[in-house]
Amino acid sequence: MLILAAVPDIQLHKLRRAAAPRFTLARALNWGEALATIRSRPVELAVVDPLLNGAPSAQEIERLRVLFPSLPLILYTSLSPETAAVLLTLGQRGIRHVVFARYDDHPLRLREVLGQEGARTASRLFLEQLAGALAPLPKELRWVLEEALQAPTAVQTVGQVAARARVDRRTCERWFTRIGLPSPRHFLAAARVLYAHRLLQDPGFTVEDVSQRLGYSQVKTLQQHARAYLGLTAGEMRLSLTPDEALSSVVRRFVPRQRVRASVVAS
Repeated sequence: MLILAAVPDIQLHKLRRAAAPRFTLARALNWGEALATIRSRPVELAVVDPLLNGAPSAQEIERLRVLFPSLPLILYTSLSPETAAVLLTLGQRGIRHVVFARYDDHPLRLREVLGQEGARTASRLFLEQLAGALAPLPKELRWVLEEALQAPTAVQTVGQVAARARVDRRTCERWFTRIGLPSPRHFLAAARVLYAHRLLQDPGFTVEDVSQRLGYSQVKTLQQHARAYLGLTAGEMRLSLTPDEALSSVVRRFVPRQRVRASVVAS
């Protein structure tokens, strides 16, 4: 899981110790870099300091919240009279998870906070939606499919899925056929479209941003997949469907009817 680290050097050092090996950090030295990183790389969680530019300020963090409401934010800063007012303002905006430098930022504590917020990321919520469909697969395949969503540029083909699951391609395809899922190729394509739809619910992302973030070689491919799996363009699906409606549309096409009923009952 990729975490944006918009914090000074001292906090970055402790954050790196806490993050390894489960999380990877993407450093941002200023708020412009932070914004560009979120838009272009698969950032799932952001750790930010209101003191990043020197003087305490809530403005840029509030902007991130407005542009990317689904992105979990952790405040990692120093406790002082100057930062207290900023933290109060951000708390009123719903950003309440705070870690104080030199007070409660022991690596174990930081790791715990990262894990808690990591459970709220877009990919994790999306995987929970797909849990019923993926449950019959061997755990090795489930892990690889999860990785395909969290690191979409690393796992894009059936061959890559099979190799990472340590099975041959035909075995991988037979597993999907056995439980009534579409081919792994169609499953990966549909999953990326659904994840693209979820990201497009945030106003800070353009279709081009999402295409780059999910590893599409060109926007046209995302548009083609959106039409194939949802019957809409990327722009239309952003405005026309909720995440649950988008998932239901794909599930109706690909998941056996009895499991569709089970999913509806469970929800």
